[in-house]
Amino acid sequence: MALPPIIRRRFFDRSVHDVAPDLIGATLMVGGAGGIIVELEAYHHTDPASHSYGGPTERNAIMFGPPGFAYVYRSYGIHWCLNFVCEAEGSASAVLIRAIEPLAGIAAMRRRRGVPDLRALCSGPGKLCEAMGVTHKHNGLALDRPPFELRARAGEPEIVVGPRIGISKAVDKPWRYGLKGSKFLSKPFKA
Repeated sequence: MALPPIIRRRFFDRSVHDVAPDLIGATLMVGGAGGIIVELEAYHHTDPASHSYGGPTERNAIMFGPPGFAYVYRSYGIHWCLNFVCEAEGSASAVLIRAIEPLAGIAAMRRRRGVPDLRALCSGPGKLCEAMGVTHKHNGLALDRPPFELRARAGEPEIVVGPRIGISKAVDKPWRYGLKGSKFLSKPFKA
């Protein structure tokens, strides 16, 4: 059976609101560890919850560049978070990867996280970065080149939509997307 095609940078050169649901069910690997994307959130440049909302800074500069690159930042000075830059250069919109279903490199992910429970390995943006070894060294790297391997989903998964979590601005926006019924989500969606 042939592997699904690699997702190329041009995939991200469109609205963040089109990219986000299309990534649910895609496979994300970093250095041989990863799995199926089951949850993510969209952040548009007009959104006060987006890092790019106030304009370019040293921290968010990659968001203002071309689409198809990784934007990695520290959350609360503790956890790394992985985002995929979307839309045309200068737009500064991105998708935050919130959770994956682990499929490969599980032993390495368990070592990095110190957690035996498969469901707890990558059920949050900081957890998945720790499990997959994603750090600031990945910031600005192309998503269609090693150490990243991002493959298109097979089929049309059932997607649930709801408000984003862990933010204090624009909390009502239904810009969180998840794979319906997944036990690997960071937090369940409200019915």
